[in-house]
Amino acid sequence: MLGKGVVGGGGGTKAPKPSFVSYVRPEEIHTNEKEVTEKEVTLHLLPGEQLLCEASTVLKYVQEDSCQRGICGKLVCTDFKIAFLGDDESALDTDEIQFKNKVIGENDITLHSVDQIYGVFDEKKKTLFGQLKKYPEKLIIHCKDLRVFHFCLRYTKEEEVKRIVSGIIHHTLAPKLLKRLFLFSYATAVQNHTATDPKNHTVMFDTLEDWCWELERTKGSMKYKAVSVNEGYKVCERLPAYFVVPTPLSEENVSRFQGHGIPIWCWSCHNGCALLKMSALPKEQDDGILQIQKSFLDGIYRIIHRPPYEIVKTEDLSSNFLSLQDIQTAYCKFKQLFLIDNSTEFWDTDIKWFSLLESSSWLDIIRRCLKKAIEIIECLEAQNMNVLLLEENASDLCCLVSSLVQVMMDPHCRTRAGFQSLVQKEWIMGGHCFLDRCNHLRQSDKEEHQRHLSLPLTQSKSSPKRGFFREETDHLIKNLLGKRISKLINSSDELQDNFREFYEGWHSKPTDYHGLLLPHVEGPEIKVWAQRYLRWIPEAQILGGGTVATMSKLLEMMEEVQSLQEKIEERHHRQEALQAEAPSLLRNSARLSSLFPFALLQRHSSKPVLPISGWKALGDEEDLAKREDEFVDLGDV
Repeated sequence: MLGKGVVGGGGGTKAPKPSFVSYVRPEEIHTNEKEVTEKEVTLHLLPGEQLLCEASTVLKYVQEDSCQRGICGKLVCTDFKIAFLGDDESALDTDEIQFKNKVIGENDITLHSVDQIYGVFDEKKKTLFGQLKKYPEKLIIHCKDLRVFHFCLRYTKEEEVKRIVSGIIHHTLAPKLLKRLFLFSYATAVQNHTATDPKNHTVMFDTLEDWCWELERTKGSMKYKAVSVNEGYKVCERLPAYFVVPTPLSEENVSRFQGHGIPIWCWSCHNGCALLKMSALPKEQDDGILQIQKSFLDGIYRIIHRPPYEIVKTEDLSSNFLSLQDIQTAYCKFKQLFLIDNSTEFWDTDIKWFSLLESSSWLDIIRRCLKKAIEIIECLEAQNMNVLLLEENASDLCCLVSSLVQVMMDPHCRTRAGFQSLVQKEWIMGGHCFLDRCNHLRQSDKEEHQRHLSLPLTQSKSSPKRGFFREETDHLIKNLLGKRISKLINSSDELQDNFREFYEGWHSKPTDYHGLLLPHVEGPEIKVWAQRYLRWIPEAQILGGGTVATMSKLLEMMEEVQSLQEKIEERHHRQEALQAEAPSLLRNSARLSSLFPFALLQRHSSKPVLPISGWKALGDEEDLAKREDEFVDLGDV
């Protein structure tokens, strides 16, 4: 009965009032608590994971049903995740187990993915943080992956409510020490790392052999080499212990500026061209140091650009592409469209939903990222040119663009093990600042206010865009290298022409799913991922997509049309019955009504029904009032 009726508070301030109320008393629930617990799913803990607190007799509401239905179970909190253990998770078949997430389940929330926590007090929704004087009857958790969970605590014991709510708030929102993160407990518990075949397992890229294997796989070992100059992170903490550079580059040059200004290998194409990335040199004001930097960059340039054998094209992502501020603002607007409490709130915004989606600019950012990746692929594939990505630290947009290029060009990166290896290589070993970008430590109040953002804090007024040459004062390097670098950058018109020809040419051919794959980048083709973002709309959750959902809506419309047709036919039958019961006089003669055939026939009257204005207009004609009524024989009607 708990799983079908309404037990407790509604789904937020806008949710409709329940039409059915369960009269199961809390005492009855606690009496049957043992019976319910026997049906619950066992809590699966990872190595090093510890249970912190739990609460029984918790109702998990169904979001897409305006939170009017729910499932009874247990809510637990560990040092890694929040988990709901209900009795609705039956055993999965072999195919489902194969594709099931091995780390977290459907009702699991990792602590780092919690975006905001709300409590409902007397039907009023409030943000929860710090120590609470009063505990809510309902808990709402918004996640960074845009999931929303509702838990009713009305029938949970008071002491358990205090423990579970306080524990969740403390372990998700309170500042943390680095060593308290779960990854350290997990790493300690899993110390035995056995060697596996990199073809079928994730390559960690934490050894020199892993990088050499990747070079052999991509046929890049002839021009590039794996180096161990940063082993033990003695040169730079930003770079991995092992990485790949051009073969002519000496290890002395790698450590000269702590890894800055060094072309680092990302991936090699089948034709021998490579994708490289480089971080900017440190900002300096002294002309002598600038001269040294100029000489250093000049030497690096001669290594990577040796026409006609080696030609490189630069892509300055710091100045000629998106800014982190743009991405941060767009994502903040975008996610507000989906972090809602129930489907009722979503449909309230249905009229202006598409305009709100467009104004967020998030889909346009997605389109620009895909387009930039295809432009780079065109250089690698069609023009046989190396591409060098430039960024201040080469750890944000470089990771993004490089990953997109490899997913489109390398079929291995589209496998499960290959994609995991790609994330490990480009994002983990690539030095992306997950700790700062996601604010895992919740270190300051200012960061706490910005915890829902996955990007670094920035000023409201964006700073001047800086590219490969970081400051306007670096005039010496610009003057010496500006002309040379400009030769590597094609004009925008020529670039657009080459891109359009390459893009349309690929889409005009049959698709080879084991080769190059290019997505559509036209505006209407960039759509919202319905199964991820629109979880509360049942039609959006149908595997396989739009055709089935469209047919479902068409069937609903057909049922409605059929119902209306039946009502019309029923009304016609009633009219025919009334006509059959009419006096026999109507069968012999009758005067046609002015509303015929939309009204029943009427018996003749002494005077025609005409407006007075019509009489006056026909004043010179025969007096219509004296004219005999016309009769029509209805025998044949």
